[in-house]
Amino acid sequence: MHVPDGFINAPVSVAAGVVAAGAVAVSLRGARRELDERTAPLAGLVAAFIFAVQMLNFPVAAGTSGHLLGGALAAILVGPYTGVLCVSVVLLMQGILFADGGLTALGVNISVMGVVTVLIAYAVFRALVKVLPRTRRSVTVAAFAGALLSVPGAAAAFTLLYAVGGTTDVAIGKVFTAMVGVHTLIGIGEAAITAATVGAVIAVRPDLVHGARGLITPLQLRVGGELVDVPAAAAPAPAASGSTRKVWATGLVTALVLAGFVSFYASANPDGLEKVAADKGIDTKVEEHASADSPLADYAVKDVDDARLSGGLAGVIGVGGTVAVGTGIFWAVRRRRAEEPAAAEPSAV
Repeated sequence: MHVPDGFINAPVSVAAGVVAAGAVAVSLRGARRELDERTAPLAGLVAAFIFAVQMLNFPVAAGTSGHLLGGALAAILVGPYTGVLCVSVVLLMQGILFADGGLTALGVNISVMGVVTVLIAYAVFRALVKVLPRTRRSVTVAAFAGALLSVPGAAAAFTLLYAVGGTTDVAIGKVFTAMVGVHTLIGIGEAAITAATVGAVIAVRPDLVHGARGLITPLQLRVGGELVDVPAAAAPAPAASGSTRKVWATGLVTALVLAGFVSFYASANPDGLEKVAADKGIDTKVEEHASADSPLADYAVKDVDDARLSGGLAGVIGVGGTVAVGTGIFWAVRRRRAEEPAAAEPSAV
C-alpha cells in the first residue's frame, strides 16, 4: 500500500506529513519507556524483518497481490511507540533507496501504514488479551485479530485522505469499496504472518514480546498444601544476553534469506492499491519517483543483469541497511532514556 507521488495533492500531503512528524516525535518519547538493553537491538531487527517480508507479495484474488504492512507485528513485539518508529524506518529506507512509495507522500505512508495500523492493531490486541484467558495462545489469537483489522483500517484511512486530497475525480464510494474489499483479503495474510511470528517468538522468549508482558503465569510452589507464588528474585531468570543474541542472529538470518532468496518467488501481480488505482483511474496523475535513478530502484541492483542475483543483492542490502539504521536509532533512544535520570538529579553542592 505504498502511496506514490501524485495520488494526493500537496496541501493534504503536507498535512499528513505534519501528522506523521508529530506521531514520530511522540513515538520517540514513548519508545524510551518501551526500550531497554535487550529490546533496543531487537527493535532494529523487527524493522529489518518487516522490510524483508514486505518483499514477499502473496497472491490474493483476480490478479492482485498483497504484502505485510507490519504495524501490528511491530507493536505487539516491541510496543506501539517503537512499532510506529519501526514502520517509519522501513518506509524511509524504501522511499530513499528503492523508489518505493513517494517522497512527497512519505507523510501519507507513515500515517496510513505506520500510525493507523499500529493504533488499530494494538487497541484490538489489548482489548482481547484483557478478556481472553491469560495464556500464550491468547496472545497469538489477539495478534491475529489485531493484524486482520489493521489492514482494511489502513485502506479506509487512505480512502479518506483521497476523498479530501485526491488528484483525480473518482467516485469515492467505489474506491472505498474496492480498497477495503481487497485489503480485507490481504489482512488475512497479514494476520497469518503476524500470528505465526509472534507465536514463534513467544515459544522461545516470551519475555521479549511486549504484548505478552504481565500475562505469563508466575512460578508457584506448594507450601503446606497451598500454592504460593515464588518471589521474582527467587524465580529462575530467563536466559539473558546470550539467548538474546541467539534470537537476534536467528531473526537476522531469516530476514536475509527471505529478502535475498525467497523474494524472487514473490507474486509479480500489482498489490492492492496498485490494482485499485489502475481499475478506478486514480493513478492518472502519478509522478515519477525522485529516486527512480537510484542504484537500487525497484529492488534491483543497477547493472547486474541476472534478475535473481540483482533482486537478491538488493534485498540483502535493504535488510542490512534497515537493521543498521534502525538499531542505531533505537540505541540512541535507549541511551537518551538512561541519561534522563542522571540529568534530573540535583548536582552536589
